[in-house]
Amino acid sequence: MHALFDDAGKFLAGRILSETDTSAQIELDSGKRVKAKAAHILLRFDKPQPAELLARAREVAAGIELPLAWEFAPGEEFGFAELARDYFSASAPPAEQAGMLLALFEAPHYFRRAGKGRFRKASAEVVEQALAAIEKKRQLQAQIDGWADELVAGRCPEAIDAQLYRILFRPDKNAPEYKAVVEASRRAHLAPLALLSRAGAITSSYQFHWQRFLFEHFPRGTGFPDLAAPEPPSDLPLAEVQAYSIDDSATTEIDDALSLTGLGSGTVRLGIHIAAPGLAIAPGGELDRLARTRLSTVYMPGHKITMLPHEVVQRYTLDAERANPAVSLYVNIDEATLAITGHETRLERVPVTVNLRHDQLDHIVTEAWLANPEAQHENTPQALLDLREQLSFLYRLARQLKSQREAVRGKPETFTRPDYTFRLEGQAGDEPDGSETVVIGTRKRGAPLDLIVAEAAIVANSTWGQMLAEHGVPGIYRSQASLAPGVKVRMGTKALPHAGIGVKSYAWATSPLRRYVDLVNQWQVIACARHGRTAALAAPFKPKDAELFSIISSFDATYGAYNAYQAGMERLWTLKYLQQQGLQEIEATVIRDGGAGGDFLVRADHLPLVLPVLGAQSLSRGARVRVRLGEIDEIALDVHGTVVERLDDPLDPRDDGPVEDDEGEEAAAAGPLAIAVDLQEGEAGAGAAPGAEHPAP
Repeated sequence: MHALFDDAGKFLAGRILSETDTSAQIELDSGKRVKAKAAHILLRFDKPQPAELLARAREVAAGIELPLAWEFAPGEEFGFAELARDYFSASAPPAEQAGMLLALFEAPHYFRRAGKGRFRKASAEVVEQALAAIEKKRQLQAQIDGWADELVAGRCPEAIDAQLYRILFRPDKNAPEYKAVVEASRRAHLAPLALLSRAGAITSSYQFHWQRFLFEHFPRGTGFPDLAAPEPPSDLPLAEVQAYSIDDSATTEIDDALSLTGLGSGTVRLGIHIAAPGLAIAPGGELDRLARTRLSTVYMPGHKITMLPHEVVQRYTLDAERANPAVSLYVNIDEATLAITGHETRLERVPVTVNLRHDQLDHIVTEAWLANPEAQHENTPQALLDLREQLSFLYRLARQLKSQREAVRGKPETFTRPDYTFRLEGQAGDEPDGSETVVIGTRKRGAPLDLIVAEAAIVANSTWGQMLAEHGVPGIYRSQASLAPGVKVRMGTKALPHAGIGVKSYAWATSPLRRYVDLVNQWQVIACARHGRTAALAAPFKPKDAELFSIISSFDATYGAYNAYQAGMERLWTLKYLQQQGLQEIEATVIRDGGAGGDFLVRADHLPLVLPVLGAQSLSRGARVRVRLGEIDEIALDVHGTVVERLDDPLDPRDDGPVEDDEGEEAAAAGPLAIAVDLQEGEAGAGAAPGAEHPAP
């Protein structure tokens, strides 16, 4: 005797070996023996054989007309064998009974399950609704299949083109457009980006990356509402200094300037003057809400999106030949020892005489030029010559301050790599279009002008951070507990040490035109300057203010995303540079050795480029190599390489150059672009296209 039984929703058949009142031991065709409860045995038969019964039952089920079966079914609860006898004949054989069971089980829109082998017919209204839903689903699937057919054929349907960035970066994975891309990628055995590029949905790598950024962060566009630039207080005193700024030529948001008085007197006074939009922008006002939405200026080669409207920036930037509202930190310095002996914060108007541009002056303002007053350089601007003595003193001071910080850090700051600059030639409008020729330049990190500005900013940020703490006024700080591996810089409201910089506390406050946290801290600093010991009562943000924590959270995420986009666009232009210059090989340094199954990464010696390579298995970190470049993918921001030659001597320890310990950041910079399309979802057995989902950086 054989039995058909229900095993957790699956119908199996086999030979009964033994049986009791409550269960039976059944042997399947595979030889496996299973124990089935008596209540789960739905049909007993002596022939045909179990496998044949199931095969014939499936054929019978496929031929049953469900609407007719529904008409035959009684109104009350019934068993599958009863309906089989009504539908087929009074002597319906086991195969027909089993076929009816399978058909009823697989048609829940017609028949509701009421127990093991028992069913109840659905109402006419429910059937009508279910059939309508099935038809809608069928039509939707037909639409998905049609779109997938077009994509595979190299054409992009309009509906998918309109949803391109949502599909790739923030998809509704139940949407038909998303499903069509997944299906087409599987069929074509192409990664989604390659598929969409072939279909014409992506025609410009630059526009693709620009539009995806706007989709994520500026869905309503980058324009500003019509807001007037507020005027600063009219009673600000005029500072008795002549200040100057040091920035690159592309900078329009000039946040900081310097002044120096008292040279030769024994006590020198350094003025660090910061643009003061916080004197006029009211916390909670329209401009504040706008700045808090953007949180930072976004930078990229050839373009930027400012945090504040152009009119506000122009009113408060520290432009030359006018007196600008500023929050000034005056630092008294012993001229002989370079020791800081005191400081004072003032709110005032600061005359700025000149805006120096370091990219035009770095070749002149060298350590030798500053050390030797007799040294001459052709075409030196008169404004620079007038400031030569001040810059020489400031450079000596900056070196002293850096040395003191390094003593606190416990190790020196090393600048083994330059800063890279990007200049786009042939740019027709405010925004690039991707067709420009890119020129990549270098600027030595720690160059004299760079060091002067950096150390002045550190003095201001650390001094004002301590001042806020001493006055009991909360601020937004950056801190780092130690230089141990894995210990990252964090933002918070407590004045904690910053081990990476080597200061007691550090509050960003020197870039209020382009970073929102600096504007927040400026409001708090202004309260201290105006109210002294009662500043905590007057400051816009009070101790343990939940708004500060909200600002930190939003800024951290947004600033990180902006920086990632800037890095991505710089990588795009670097890949374009490789193609424009026809570079097939580069010299590079191994920065990660591929342990634990990771990629071997190298960093180009003369370009801002990190990439994975093959052929570096026997090399350690710091090894210099020649790399042959593979195919460049500007959409995925991807390029791989192959090591073809080692350039240094592995036996000479002098060739083991320093490698900065920033593996995590370098791995992220190596690309490729991450998208949110997962070809593995929804079809466990489906073969995914190679490279279907770009790994997250």
